[in-house]
Amino acid sequence: MKLRDNPLVDRSVDPPVGVARLFLAGREATHDAHLAAYGPLPTGGAGQELIAQLELSGLTGRGGAGFPAGRKARAIGGTSSLWAGSPIVIANGAEGEPRSVKDHTLLHNSPHLVIDGLLATAAAVGASRTHIYVPRDLIAGLRKAISERRDARRIVLSEAPDSFISGEASAVVNSIENGVALPTDRTARLTTTGLKGRPTLVHNVETLAHVGLIARFGANWFRSVGSERDPGTRLITLSGHSDRERVVEVPGDIPIVDILRSAGVSTDAVSAALVGGYHGAWIAATHLESRMSTAGLAPHGAQPGAGIIYVLGPRQCGLRATAEIVGYLSRESAGQCGPCRFGLPEMASLLYRLAATGFDKSLRRDLEATTRSVVGRGSCHHPDGTARLVLNALDTFSADVHAHLSGRCLHEARR
Repeated sequence: MKLRDNPLVDRSVDPPVGVARLFLAGREATHDAHLAAYGPLPTGGAGQELIAQLELSGLTGRGGAGFPAGRKARAIGGTSSLWAGSPIVIANGAEGEPRSVKDHTLLHNSPHLVIDGLLATAAAVGASRTHIYVPRDLIAGLRKAISERRDARRIVLSEAPDSFISGEASAVVNSIENGVALPTDRTARLTTTGLKGRPTLVHNVETLAHVGLIARFGANWFRSVGSERDPGTRLITLSGHSDRERVVEVPGDIPIVDILRSAGVSTDAVSAALVGGYHGAWIAATHLESRMSTAGLAPHGAQPGAGIIYVLGPRQCGLRATAEIVGYLSRESAGQCGPCRFGLPEMASLLYRLAATGFDKSLRRDLEATTRSVVGRGSCHHPDGTARLVLNALDTFSADVHAHLSGRCLHEARR
């Protein structure tokens, strides 16, 4: 791919070198500290040029499906009309994933990068309204950050409820518009008709932080770390190996084992890792060389998603851990369709029984049948994501399943 330099780049500040990019301004950075670290955000003529730079950069979403940021901007850019109204851009910092704290950490320490990305994106697509959607405990800090700069005064802060599904894109729009953070059964894309019927672009806050840097330093710079198929950096929340979560910034396409080792986690103490969050997949210790990218995780039915790696130790039972997760997901559903109201609780019940080392040989068959019955039938993607995790767990922990159906747990023997 032939890249061109960004003609909007302000050369007064040297671009960040290496992997450390998103936290260079320091802890709880003020706007002055932010400008000292990154320089001012370029202004003027940034519309189509920024969209082109995003497309060339290869930046993908850092909150879920990993959709290319440039393609999303291109889809919504120029949609303004008398009928549809001008576009709206929303920074999504709901972070409903229980094992993720990377968005909270970013907004707490680098709010101005997110604001930069939001304003740059809004200018690029011709948006007249912008929102930042975050949990209650972050609103005061963001209000202070907005007050430090004149260009951000029109940003609207919206509170995100504390729930797993509150960060789903249509739930974000529904919450801001109607005060109900539930996904909607949509036949039209948000980029066509979203908030108030207007074309709406919803980006994860980390994605927007990267946009704020690409607007300054260009696609060439963004691609200077990572790989051709997964350029740039991403934030990872690593947990399970200690009593607290840890957020690390890593290059794209890095092997999972390298992330663990860099954080001081001995791979000898890992039996599996949950990658991509509660709608992700378990990856066995024998496959930790897999790379943390969409292509690298595809053979396991996973993707980076919100950048979560939860480590399971050798004395922890994967079936029990999965049963607890599915139990949580069944309680966090929208309850708007049969798969959520009936299918998920039944899946959780069967998993709990299997995790309890029962002798019922029909448990696996019944669990698989129930799980497959919800796929593609929900009002949103929540049942599908939960079903993928269950089927993945039955495959990854197949030896555990066999042992449990025989009345024993392989991990209890190691205690």
